[in-house]
Amino acid sequence: MAEEKAYKLLAQQEGISNSQAKSMIDRGLVYVGNKKVMIARGEIDTKTIFRVQKIEKLKPIFENDDIVVVDKPAFVNSDEIERQIKGAKLLHRLDRETSGVLMLVKNEEFRERAIKEFKKDKVYKEYIAWVEGIVTEPHDIDKPILTQKKNNKAYSNVSGKGKPARTEVFPDIVSARKTKVKCIIHHGRTHQIRTHLRYIDHPIVGDEQYGGRRAKRVMLHAYKVRLLGMEFVAKEPSAFVNFE
Repeated sequence: MAEEKAYKLLAQQEGISNSQAKSMIDRGLVYVGNKKVMIARGEIDTKTIFRVQKIEKLKPIFENDDIVVVDKPAFVNSDEIERQIKGAKLLHRLDRETSGVLMLVKNEEFRERAIKEFKKDKVYKEYIAWVEGIVTEPHDIDKPILTQKKNNKAYSNVSGKGKPARTEVFPDIVSARKTKVKCIIHHGRTHQIRTHLRYIDHPIVGDEQYGGRRAKRVMLHAYKVRLLGMEFVAKEPSAFVNFE
């Protein structure tokens, strides 16, 4: 059986460069059947046929002289969005596989006003997630979070040495040993929702880093943000509505 590195084979199949192929695998977009290809440099049978998951398009939500708000697709880094939108800087970030409301600012004066609102916990942030297990009661998780970096990758834990963090969790729909929940976050620490849901033994589906089962993506979506009297909503992705 002849073998070749996965990214080289994908590049040939898709007619793209080796680096583009490697990036697609690293983002988690490449499958053989229903199995995600995890290692770009892994050897694979040359007869393999890949299936590449398409990235949704960036959707505009709102824009004025101060702010640009978009619905970020999953599998795209927040920094990539910043590079696409000229003259705007990220106000905050979403994890790569998290979709939803992403805000960028156009001037320093507005940025400073917005950051003050974040610091005072006056920004309303509502997320939707599918989590492992059955959640029947609301949870109010008020536990400090400590974030550490290893090999340029952030990892957060509930720890007495951490910074204050609070997440309110409300159950919505139960379906086959998993629950769709609404999460309202205060403070906004790195991986806050992912860490807090793992802490109550309901990790997010697809969030293998924090104990969730493998899925096409981390099932977390930034649904609604209220900032300085404005409200922004990113419609629930079809992957969430039709998730079985």
